[in-house]
Amino acid sequence: MHTTIEFPHIGIHLESVGNHISVFGFDIAYYGIIIGLGILAGIVIAVLEARRTGQNPEDYYDLAIYAVIFAIIGARLYYVIFSWDMYKDNLLSIVNIRQGGLAIYGGVIAAVITVIVFARIKKLSAPLLMDTAGLGLVAGQMIGRWGNFFNREAFGEYTDWLLAMRLPVDAVRGSDITERMREHMETVEGVSYIQVHPTFLYESLWCLLVLVLLLAYRRHKRFDGEVFLMYLAGYGFGRFWIEQLRTDQLLLPGVGFPVSQLLAGVLVVVSAGLIIYKRRKARFFD
Repeated sequence: MHTTIEFPHIGIHLESVGNHISVFGFDIAYYGIIIGLGILAGIVIAVLEARRTGQNPEDYYDLAIYAVIFAIIGARLYYVIFSWDMYKDNLLSIVNIRQGGLAIYGGVIAAVITVIVFARIKKLSAPLLMDTAGLGLVAGQMIGRWGNFFNREAFGEYTDWLLAMRLPVDAVRGSDITERMREHMETVEGVSYIQVHPTFLYESLWCLLVLVLLLAYRRHKRFDGEVFLMYLAGYGFGRFWIEQLRTDQLLLPGVGFPVSQLLAGVLVVVSAGLIIYKRRKARFFD
């Protein structure tokens, strides 16, 4: 397998980008390392926000233990459910996440359920927990997307614009290569390359923007839960248009529509509606 990754229009040529390191003969995937760094960064940001707002940071360490476990399970189940044909003949492969296969929205759904249950048991405010943890969540997503870079996955259709990314054909899954990519395929010294949208990069940058906006706004929120609703709306807005570029979409069975794009659109509308309603209600009672 060839391991080059190029961004030809901005002069970046990475000659050898592996997808793992070996420690004492055991391969550790960069995907897992990046996901781990994203989780760690998310916990740190949530704890710092808890301290700023006078909450008990220990609650967030406790929450992180459960939320991370169930979020990973939820992210994997979401991916497997909508990619069942890839796993139905080899059920053991379901537990192998070293090569990718985690869906963000599955993790978010599981994390939200975990927060609600945790808040009820600990007698805490679930909306406040979500506001605080939501900052860490979007930061973790921003970092975690770079795991897709090392796996050469989560890219979009052929493009020749400024940020186009060039990948060797033998380094990507054949199912992610479209006819349009094949039409524009180039062969250099016997190696075939496709040129695509680096949608993982688009989403990482979008999450950075959402994080900056949430950090700037959080002091001005009118009700607990508003920051998390803004995260759902803001991330969903970006995911809606990024998802349509991707060639590895998870599709609704029998419908053929990208499930994450549909969910993103619904969350944008519902979250924005709730923010407007709750802010008007808060203004009425001021």
